[in-house]
Amino acid sequence: MINMEKLKLSEYFSEIYEDGEYPRFKVLIDGKWIKTKDKFDLISSIDESKIAEVGLVSKEDLDTALKSADENKHKIRDLAAIDRLELINKVRKEIDAHREEIVEVLMKESGKAYSSANGEINATIERLRLSMEDSRKIMGEYIPGDWSSDTTRKIALVIREPLGVVLGISPFNYPVYTSIAKILPALLSGNAVIVKPPSSDPIALLMCAEIFRKCGVPSGTLQVITGSGEITGDSLTESDRIHMISFTGSTNVGKHISSVAGLKKIHLELGGKGTAIILEDADLDLAAKECVKGSLELAGQRCDAVSRILVLDSVADKFYEKLKEHINDYKFGNPLDGKDINMGPVINKKAAERIDLMVKDAVKKGAKLVAGGKFKNSYYEPTLLEDVPLTADIANEETFGPVITAIRVKDEEEAIKVANESKYGLDSAVFTNDFYKGWRIMKALQVGNVTLNGAPSHGTAYFPFGGVKDSGAGKEGVGYSIEEMTNIKTIIFNLGAKNLGKPYSGEFKD
Repeated sequence: MINMEKLKLSEYFSEIYEDGEYPRFKVLIDGKWIKTKDKFDLISSIDESKIAEVGLVSKEDLDTALKSADENKHKIRDLAAIDRLELINKVRKEIDAHREEIVEVLMKESGKAYSSANGEINATIERLRLSMEDSRKIMGEYIPGDWSSDTTRKIALVIREPLGVVLGISPFNYPVYTSIAKILPALLSGNAVIVKPPSSDPIALLMCAEIFRKCGVPSGTLQVITGSGEITGDSLTESDRIHMISFTGSTNVGKHISSVAGLKKIHLELGGKGTAIILEDADLDLAAKECVKGSLELAGQRCDAVSRILVLDSVADKFYEKLKEHINDYKFGNPLDGKDINMGPVINKKAAERIDLMVKDAVKKGAKLVAGGKFKNSYYEPTLLEDVPLTADIANEETFGPVITAIRVKDEEEAIKVANESKYGLDSAVFTNDFYKGWRIMKALQVGNVTLNGAPSHGTAYFPFGGVKDSGAGKEGVGYSIEEMTNIKTIIFNLGAKNLGKPYSGEFKD
């Protein structure tokens, strides 16, 4: 069992903080760990206690980070690609070597259960291991020009080049994985990168940044800053020194970034209202198990969570019984009490209060509260709502909490209609044993990702993901993030200048 004694890291990470009554964490700017003038308190949702102090960057700090990234971006671009790849592999091995310490810190700062925190670090290590797959997307293309009459005696090479400086902004639910899923393709494709981890739980990512530094990432090519969005937000997103923004977070913030960023490349991975559709011929036990997992894993704080279930009326009662059985698969409590706890608190009390308002609104409008519906501080019980009306807020808005929201629909057509009326379009799922029905519905759904007979899960992003509508723009994943973080350059060679190449005769033209 882990306890909440004063947070103290091993000697390996001694440079990233100063010891005191509470550890005071620094920021990584221009290759050095800097103690900022101001700080903020880090409160753990496990017991509402203060566990650390974190650097609050100033406008001057941001200017230094931007200048350093811009002036040092050539260092990573000038490294041979194989050197970049081997650097990433070295980082992977070091994170693995310090896995348990990083997992423990992640649990304490985020409130994650051991299985969730360990799963995040496992996914991070696997994502780094897959960097060889990323590298294949940086290959170029040769185009012979003699397939078109106006380009005979010419050839072209189409190559990918780094953008310059990438800004990565990460959310609290996967602070390590999401940050490194931005750092990895940025560095591998030859970009410098500035990362802002979430203020709620930044320490585990700071530890990983120290691993990158000690493994030899060129000075100034990786900057990690902490602080409020009000301070760091527009100063970074508006800067001409930033050439791309990769943001994962809320739709409202994503829209704001888009409005102020100008002509930079932008990748947005925003909110979702993951919908699971349960047909009459579905394996109801499998569907219930997957929907409960999709709703409650990480206390529902996932953009790809099953946020509502549309179940055909003809099988709704049987399906509801299965949901009641599988909600007991989750043992809820203090994540430090043991590895058998697989659902802990949400990120803070304010989040729990917001979830509770949505549950109460649903019940007031006619939903049946079958399980849960209570909270204390940041701990919101696993909750099951049946027969939720479409007028309820929780039927339409992103829940981001441990609530299973079940809605009856008349038939497949109504299910498709309700699903597509959502302003979100990230993930969905269809449960049926009829492949052709499943195919028809999956094609009809207006989403970026849809899973047949399984809960949505982005995992290590081996499969690409990204939303439509208010769920974002662009694709993330192995190889796909690299494409977002590079520009295509076409280099044309006029071979005719030396009478080379194949001339156009025109003799066969009609």
